[in-house]
Amino acid sequence: MPSSLRALDLPPPFRLVALREGGDAFAHACANASEFGAGTLVFVGRFAVAEFAVVLEPDEVLATARRSFYAGMTALADALAALASPETPMAIEWPDRLEVGRGLVGGGRLGWPLGADEQARPDWLVFGAVVRLVSIGGRDALGPGSGSLADAGFGEVGAERLVEGFARHLMVAIDRWQEGEFGAIARDYLARLRSPPGVRRAIDASGNLRIEQQDEPMTSLNLGAALSAPSWLDYDSARSCGRVS
Repeated sequence: MPSSLRALDLPPPFRLVALREGGDAFAHACANASEFGAGTLVFVGRFAVAEFAVVLEPDEVLATARRSFYAGMTALADALAALASPETPMAIEWPDRLEVGRGLVGGGRLGWPLGADEQARPDWLVFGAVVRLVSIGGRDALGPGSGSLADAGFGEVGAERLVEGFARHLMVAIDRWQEGEFGAIARDYLARLRSPPGVRRAIDASGNLRIEQQDEPMTSLNLGAALSAPSWLDYDSARSCGRVS
């Protein structure tokens, strides 16, 4: 880890795996999830970007366990909100884009074992996230229209502080889910979702987004399909950085 970055202070049961600046947190976590086990948080030490991934071991079949993505996105948004001024506009674009003001600052993604049975419990899931802290020029993994936390008035927010906040908020979300309160997580996520006036949105038992609008038939967006490729990831830029195969 670069000497300019400090060690993370993570609550139990998280265990830290730190990668050098050229590492890929999400790919590393997915490739080693079975060995690492639940609670392992992979962190890449960078000045301009917060990049991390956490291994989860769900108790549900894959078809419903993907809802843990909403817990991860809510924890990420809550961690950012705790660092922002009250008037800072923040929203999620379903399912995975995180926007502050009018700029894309990052997003989340979910990984699961290749070929996993939808009706069987997966051995692991990995929630990963990237958030740009400052704009320093050059190319990175975020797509067009990107901004940064510094651009949105966050000041100097270190990657460590953001990831530590995420870990604490994720623990709260998982505890709520285990107590049978996934509905509360869904409400928190939906409250941050960009939604036009007159449109009602809900999350079903498989994590799909149900959309209702007056005089229009109800539509449903499939979460699994939407998570197959992150909408915020600029693959051309990521390849130029040697980070996407």
